[in-house]
Amino acid sequence: MNQSNETGSDTLLGKLVVERGLATNEEIQSCVQMQREVSLESSVAGEDEAPNQRSLAQVMIDEGFVTQKQIDRIRPEIEEQSGKRQIPGYQILERLGAGAMATVYKARQLSLDRMVAVKVLPRKHTNNADFVARFYAEGKAAAKLNHPNIVGALEIGKAGDTYYFVMEYVQGRSVFEDIQDKGPYSEADALKLTIDVARALDHAHNAGFVHRDVKPKNIMLTNDDIAKLADMGLARAVSDREAAEAEAGKAFGTPYYISPEQIKGEVDVDKRADIYSLGCTLYHMVTGRVPYDGPNPSAVMRKHLNQELTPVDHINHDLTKGLAEIIEVCMAKNRKKRYATAADLLQDLEAVARGEAPPLARKMFDLSELSALDQSAGAMEIVALPQPEPLVESPLFWVAAIGWSAVVLLLVVLIVTLAQN
Repeated sequence: MNQSNETGSDTLLGKLVVERGLATNEEIQSCVQMQREVSLESSVAGEDEAPNQRSLAQVMIDEGFVTQKQIDRIRPEIEEQSGKRQIPGYQILERLGAGAMATVYKARQLSLDRMVAVKVLPRKHTNNADFVARFYAEGKAAAKLNHPNIVGALEIGKAGDTYYFVMEYVQGRSVFEDIQDKGPYSEADALKLTIDVARALDHAHNAGFVHRDVKPKNIMLTNDDIAKLADMGLARAVSDREAAEAEAGKAFGTPYYISPEQIKGEVDVDKRADIYSLGCTLYHMVTGRVPYDGPNPSAVMRKHLNQELTPVDHINHDLTKGLAEIIEVCMAKNRKKRYATAADLLQDLEAVARGEAPPLARKMFDLSELSALDQSAGAMEIVALPQPEPLVESPLFWVAAIGWSAVVLLLVVLIVTLAQN
């Protein structure tokens, strides 16, 4: 590593150490000064007589500000961020977030002097052909979508051993951050944002893509509170049978919001999976909690498959019945009972936003109730009611018959006696 790279890495190291609260800025500056003094002594003494030069990390360890293990934990991030600064045409400014699949940075596109978001594939995945292929697939999928409620794709490429994907930068926050910071959304606000996302899904579905990872973290909000669907990392073309068959039996998605058919690893996952996940997301937005929770992902996914959903209006009593019905239709375990399209869902969302009943959901509930009544009537028809005993076989019949016979006989004797007299 040349001197300029060392300087850049040391600067980044000092910044990360301070951010993590391992040392103060004054302590870092004192270590930097010690390092400079050693470097100056080296240049004066000559190479043969120079004392051992120490990196900033070693100086901080020797001075007792950090431990070797702490440096080892920070080093991968230093290497990651140092590499990202070599993407041509972009100046990396700060890290926005990171996950298992990628790290996202805020950057300046130098040619147009504008802010962008740059998603970078971690170096540990760069030699994995499947991860690289999926990374490129995300960029290509996003590039085919052009909608105001979808984060736009700008460029995808490779610089050295760094794979990067440049996207529209959304100045704002995610729905997940909103829930964490402020608690549940009001019904009106939740409906507005969900309508935005449903429009985004309608566009993506019509273009032949299924998102497969709709969740609060993947819904970005602008400063004007416009929702934008982000992260096409799991998106797949419905027509891509080869990819679908390769993924058969595997559960791709986020456990809290994943559809039953994704959990089962079904080959023909379609747009209704996104509708289920959007229902889960809306549930989280208006209650402040996920529909199903558990000690581990497997437990959560089992509940998606088997546990009855607690209606949202049983948790938040300020919610309308119409909103509760929409969520229950979205989250039907049998996808045939969900909204068939995002356009159908939009029709009900917009109706409830106007203060009306959701026509499609209400129709589904009415049909369900009629079906239950039909089944109940059928059950009544096959129940055998007890039949009354035939009258001649009843003991009371014979008691009454004998009594009446005695009365009649007595009257006849009385009449004959009177006649003789």
